[in-house]
Amino acid sequence: MALVALVLTVSLFPFQTIAAPLEAAAGKPEIVASPEPDWPQWRGPRRDGICLETNLLQSWPEGGPKLLWKSSGLGHGYSAPIITGGRIYLAGDVGDDLLLFALDCEGQALWTATNGSAWRNPFPGARASCTYADGRIVHLNAHARVACLDAISGKELWTVDLRARFGSQKTTWATTECVLVDGKHVIVTAGGTKALMAALDLATGRTIWTTPPLTLGTSPSAAHQRVGEPSGETDPPSYVSPILLTFGARRFIVGCSQRHLFGVDAVSGQLLWTRPLVTRHQVIAMTPVLVGSAIFVTAPNTDDARLYRCKASTAHVEVEPAWQTKLDTCHGGVVAVGEALYGSWYDNGKGWACLDANTGEVRFESGALAKGSVLYADDRLYVLSERGEAALLRPTESAFEIEGKFQLVTQRKNDVWTHPVILNGRLYLRYHETLFCYDIRATTN
Repeated sequence: MALVALVLTVSLFPFQTIAAPLEAAAGKPEIVASPEPDWPQWRGPRRDGICLETNLLQSWPEGGPKLLWKSSGLGHGYSAPIITGGRIYLAGDVGDDLLLFALDCEGQALWTATNGSAWRNPFPGARASCTYADGRIVHLNAHARVACLDAISGKELWTVDLRARFGSQKTTWATTECVLVDGKHVIVTAGGTKALMAALDLATGRTIWTTPPLTLGTSPSAAHQRVGEPSGETDPPSYVSPILLTFGARRFIVGCSQRHLFGVDAVSGQLLWTRPLVTRHQVIAMTPVLVGSAIFVTAPNTDDARLYRCKASTAHVEVEPAWQTKLDTCHGGVVAVGEALYGSWYDNGKGWACLDANTGEVRFESGALAKGSVLYADDRLYVLSERGEAALLRPTESAFEIEGKFQLVTQRKNDVWTHPVILNGRLYLRYHETLFCYDIRATTN
């Protein structure tokens, strides 16, 4: 598709608060969940940070829930585990290499494999989570190398260098995307001179489709460039992992480049729309969230966080702005529960906030815990702060009630960034070399 088409898809109408209920919009987009069992990808089956399990502890005893086991020697990094078919998969940097680890559900090692080099630059460590699909593990390393491995043996089946194939641009904080698998397609955000996004064949790694590169200065969003940025510069990849939706007759992907939220047709790779997201340091790190019939996106150090309502026709999917907020979550994620959004501030506030999903207004907030990562399950928020404190929060109409907390990391740290995972009544928390497994079942046999 010619880049000039981008001009037609970017709107300049003013942003304003729309207080109508989210479900009032005609039709409703739906998340496409992974068909694989258990917790097979980043943030769970739907990539939304929501666990559907019930009968979990509603409060924790002093010192936290029972520790079942811990597994060490997993390398340096922030890669959250995925769990499927009785196996745990995660990544960590060991020496000069990035290693992929397969463990059983008691934390015992099954195999290790290498996916290129470790990340030695700012905030060293492995970034992305693995993705499981059709007996394969797919992982994107910090240097834009995609590897596909046999999940049982760890044997490497194919690799693709996104920089060599698509001209993927280097980023300050490394490639961090947790790849999306849609059927037989591995979706990657190249952010390159040859492609913005691409679909690779799951079996072979060959290119199925590409989205033309997103180039600054080719659309009205160029007004959001920094002073001195050259027109025609390729918009690099962000630090975001995309989500997959269906709406109307379309199946589409929502992702981010370094300066834009965008939608791409999942069948053809056609760019459907872009929306600028203004940030101070060109960092967008939060996975977009489906909120009723709308998409929420934010970034650290921004006043430009927005909710966009989805509009669909037989031939097209578009978005229009609904409201704007200052919640500037970084990589800890936001979860949407009912008509509320829960996430942590970065610089625009302290601690945690609850937003009204219809208006973007802050309902309440708390500075009792440092910013961090969040998961929702069984009427509770599972929070892991960057300072190493794990907490169980009960959100009410007006406050976060702490129903238990403990110190996962006892040393003074501010890099406890791995997202929590819950599966089969077990809570998994990671801090670099060590994965901890806790029993959070309300009743046991």
